[in-house]
Amino acid sequence: MALVSLKPVLDAASKYHYGQGAFNVNAVAQAKAVIEVHEMFRSPAILQGADLANGFMGGCTDFVHATLEDKRRGAKRIGDAVRAFGESASIPVVLHLDHGKDFESCKAAIDGGYTSVMIDGSSLPFAENVDLTREVVKYAHERGVSVEGELGVLAGVEDHVFAADSTYTNPLKAIEFFKKTKVDALAISYGTIHGASKGKDVKLRCQIPITIRECMNHEGITGGLVSHGSSTVPAYIVDEINALGGELKNTYGISIQELKEAISSGINKINVDTDIRLAVTRNMKELFEGRRELQTSAWVGEIYRLLEKNKDKFDPRVFLTPIMDTVMLGNIPNPDVAEIIGCIERGVKEVVGTLIVQFGSYGKAPLVSGKTLDEMKEFYRENEK
Repeated sequence: MALVSLKPVLDAASKYHYGQGAFNVNAVAQAKAVIEVHEMFRSPAILQGADLANGFMGGCTDFVHATLEDKRRGAKRIGDAVRAFGESASIPVVLHLDHGKDFESCKAAIDGGYTSVMIDGSSLPFAENVDLTREVVKYAHERGVSVEGELGVLAGVEDHVFAADSTYTNPLKAIEFFKKTKVDALAISYGTIHGASKGKDVKLRCQIPITIRECMNHEGITGGLVSHGSSTVPAYIVDEINALGGELKNTYGISIQELKEAISSGINKINVDTDIRLAVTRNMKELFEGRRELQTSAWVGEIYRLLEKNKDKFDPRVFLTPIMDTVMLGNIPNPDVAEIIGCIERGVKEVVGTLIVQFGSYGKAPLVSGKTLDEMKEFYRENEK
């Protein structure tokens, strides 16, 4: 099946009242695993490459300082990987840019094969956020690509996104934002937090999405509502990492029960990144503990040394730099590297498969309209005159 834009996937989630997970990927192996596990569960799939993930996949291991050229190169590599596995899949697959920093980052993603982009203008004054988002919408919709905006600020840290405090989304401003920008989806702030340290017993303010959704229905606005910073940070995985010598502290996620309530309150898309990072890192630690000869492998021994040096880290990008060719292009030169790729794929499938079931998207692939990007171009042209 050809890759599809975000809108038909979220339209189905909204109509049939289930949650659609959106999972961040930073390597070819992760993209492969995300698509395979969704296909196994007959679920639509949303893969996300963050703005800085494009930089990393472009070969910039210091991805916080990735250039636009790095991002262009990385976007094409992620796009190529997702097409390679997604176009032969029997489910609808979306490739979505997470936290696009500016117009050029969004353009680089679209030009590289992304079928949906997020432009994050949430740190800007409302009018500037509207102007920036509208500019991206115009470029994207002319190409059949969906757009997600953001209104309100989430606390926490994720790549280059940082805020010390949250600013909850004003429902009336959300309606104004939809009307003025024509976005397909809106990320809102209602109590979620970026990163792995969300605090104990987080309670989401579900009255915010409920109110926004009621206002959207009243005004005849269709669109998805998106929950960022929604990783569950499984305690059992954190405990296993620490039992293997890790030093992770203050790691708390959003409970499954809170996320299920959010889905019933009008949230359609739920972004998850941290859970995958944790599971992959745990798997690598387990591998080196059980196969100690790999600790001195010429191919993957440096990964072990980076794990040992950075015991308080869990982002696999910190550890996988010795095999960047494999990360970026999917080449597996020998059995030692194949073992690491196995760790990555199993970690992804463990987390993603669990959340597909919990969010309720299993079996829902046939409910999604399989409109091509060309058909979406025509749709936008007819509906935005």
